[in-house]
Amino acid sequence: MAQQSTKRPLKIIAGADSFGCKLKDTLLSQLRALNIEVEDLGTDKYYSVGEEIGRRVSQAADDPAVETRGLVACGTGVGVAIFANKFPSVYAATCLNPDEARNARSINNCNVLAVSGMNTTPEVASEVLKTFLETPFRSPCQASGSNPWPDEIDQFLENSIHEMNKIGTSKPSLENGNCHLCSLVKGREFEPVDIMPGGSITIVRESPTSAFVRFTAGSVEPAHHHTFGHDLVVLKGSKRVWNLSKGEKYDLGVGDYLFTPAGDVHRVKYFEDTEFFIKWEGQWDLFLDEDHAAANAAIDKEKDKEN
Repeated sequence: MAQQSTKRPLKIIAGADSFGCKLKDTLLSQLRALNIEVEDLGTDKYYSVGEEIGRRVSQAADDPAVETRGLVACGTGVGVAIFANKFPSVYAATCLNPDEARNARSINNCNVLAVSGMNTTPEVASEVLKTFLETPFRSPCQASGSNPWPDEIDQFLENSIHEMNKIGTSKPSLENGNCHLCSLVKGREFEPVDIMPGGSITIVRESPTSAFVRFTAGSVEPAHHHTFGHDLVVLKGSKRVWNLSKGEKYDLGVGDYLFTPAGDVHRVKYFEDTEFFIKWEGQWDLFLDEDHAAANAAIDKEKDKEN
């Protein structure tokens, strides 16, 4: 039986599109001959197959009892790998020869093997699969000159898995000041917006206008509209925007973007101290369509319906 990189029993989840199904079936026969557990999802669209296997491998990543890997095949082996890789803890690689499989396992801890039904013969694919099964993570490979990795690189590879697993699991924060917009706002003085209690603004440029705006937690912008459409991106806090003209609402947090067309009537509620960058297509203006009492009453009415 093929050697494994851990002591856990190995399970392979496999699938393919119509261009890769024949090669996939051939490789599954090889796996079964090795007494490796196989779950065959059959044939479907390449993006559906890649997504499903990526999701299943991701969900099983922390299973202490079984090591779950994936085998995906399409015409080139590229499309299925792209969609499998959309999930945390999934490292899918398209391998056209054994050296590529050895490098992918050694350096990237590849756990989903993607193969090409159009460009790889069954004999070569069999060697690719064998290498994928038998090569442990951080083992000597072509990239290391077939020698053991130096201690510094070996330690880097070991830590890389922990760091890579974090990618895609949390939303990047713009609050640390590392972005260009956050740097621009530093040191600027904000002037209160008299008709919007709790709000303040600093104009960066006029006509077309760009500005930074702040609102304190609990503030409400009554329904209003502008002559020009505007784009905004939230730098801090959270807010809800009701586009009353379109009958839609949007919950926005750090990093979220929203465009509101010219003339659209919208109402806003701020849940936290919030800061955002905004750009109008022309000169800044504002026309109220209701007062604060009406805005708060409408928001309270919606809250009662939700509860």
